[in-house]
Amino acid sequence: MFIEKYLVSLAHYIQLMGRTFSRPERMRMFLKQYVKEMSQLGVDSIGIVLLISFFIGAVICIQMKVNIESPWMPRWVAGYTTREIMLLEFSSSIMCLILSGKVGSNIASELGTMRVTQQIDALEIMGVNSASYLILPKIAGLITIMPILVIFSSAAGILGAYGTAYIGHILSPDDLTLGLQHDFNPWFMTMSIIKSLFFAFIISSVSSFFGYTVEGGSVEVGKASTTAVVNSSVLILFSDVFLTQLLS
Repeated sequence: MFIEKYLVSLAHYIQLMGRTFSRPERMRMFLKQYVKEMSQLGVDSIGIVLLISFFIGAVICIQMKVNIESPWMPRWVAGYTTREIMLLEFSSSIMCLILSGKVGSNIASELGTMRVTQQIDALEIMGVNSASYLILPKIAGLITIMPILVIFSSAAGILGAYGTAYIGHILSPDDLTLGLQHDFNPWFMTMSIIKSLFFAFIISSVSSFFGYTVEGGSVEVGKASTTAVVNSSVLILFSDVFLTQLLS
């Protein structure tokens, strides 16, 4: 029963994505919506991304310094591990999990409200491809802005680590700088951005699907929003395993 329901939902999702990725009827209108969604979904999330990343970078640095301090360990290990954790996992995977709660629920509730108030039906009656008109700008906008959020997240995490060095005196700034520079692999940053593009597509498309296909009233909109966040988070975790294996 569960598998059958899952396969039906998957078929409907693929069908919806097929309608979504058709050529926009009015490119000027699409570009206007595209810029609006980039601002609403991405730019408005910069504040929380910077705040969370700053404090996580600080906490990681403190934990690494306090818990793995040993006479056998180089003094730059805390900076090195902070950089690797921020680049490899937090700034892409964990940050996207956090954003799936903010952005995903926003998308699902917006489209769900439009569905139950029959605004989507009105677009269909007017001959507009509502899937392409409403969903495509959200997917394109989030995919465009997500790499920027990842870069900001990594930078904020490193600033948080320096905050512990200068304010908390957990370790010297010179040791932290030495660790951040030690054996740096530029591919890790590229890999983080590539993963974030896939995660951005998952968040935007899955949340759009659950919001677009809502049936019922306002209660169902809330349920669809919760379901969208849960499913997006699970898919991000699964895809993270495969992408990490594939890109490493």
